[in-house]
Amino acid sequence: MTLPDLSVLAVDDVAPALDELCAMLADTPGVGTVARAGDAVSALRQIPGGRFDAVFLDITMPGMDGLELARVLAAMADPPEVVFVTAFDEHAVAAYGLGAVDYLLKPVAQDRLAEALTRVRRVTGAVRPAVAPDAPPSPAPEPPPVPRVDELAVVPVELGGRTRYLRREDVRFVEAHGDYVRLHTVRGSHLVRIPLSRLEEHWAPHQFVRVHRSFLLALPSVVELRSDAGGGLLAHTEAGDVPVSRRHSRELREMLLDAAAGRAAP
Repeated sequence: MTLPDLSVLAVDDVAPALDELCAMLADTPGVGTVARAGDAVSALRQIPGGRFDAVFLDITMPGMDGLELARVLAAMADPPEVVFVTAFDEHAVAAYGLGAVDYLLKPVAQDRLAEALTRVRRVTGAVRPAVAPDAPPSPAPEPPPVPRVDELAVVPVELGGRTRYLRREDVRFVEAHGDYVRLHTVRGSHLVRIPLSRLEEHWAPHQFVRVHRSFLLALPSVVELRSDAGGGLLAHTEAGDVPVSRRHSRELREMLLDAAAGRAAP
């Protein structure tokens, strides 16, 4: 049986991000109409009438944000399914509480987008074949599994008046500046409003270690350890040198040795 193409609406206030999402949706098999809106109010003008199967929705937008728009949609008689597409992970619980089909973190991979569309089809019933009137009823489909949200895998940064999305794996070390942190990469650094302690909590499982009260270091980025003029320890990375406090120096050396032994093992 040939399945009908999905009709979807993409909503994002950042034009380049909206362009990219629309292009990815249009390139995904099984997607027909791809409409777009730059804010929640514009989206609401297009939605009534059951026109769309799903809305791919950013959360952080001026005026009415994505969560507020999702609440309005949930009150409709025949609402489209909602897939959140955002750079922030902390709204996942609220999103699923509103009945979202999926929660995608930017930058979105094509396979994750295709997976979200499959879930849309499953929920809307587009994947169910026709059943003869005298056939026994089919069991209810199992709900789609909630995907694991990779905590702060990308971080939005402001660059030249535009919002860019910095991948965690591009960061060599993090430097605390009060309630802000500076994320150091090979190409430069970016100041972001987030406490170092929170970033450490989410990035510790990804080989980021505290080596100083003001520094978080990506373990794989360490090229070598050096001594400074005062006899202190420095961890050299492609993005610069990171001071290592005495209380963390032994622990860092042991972790580097363990990592080297793991790489050398057959």
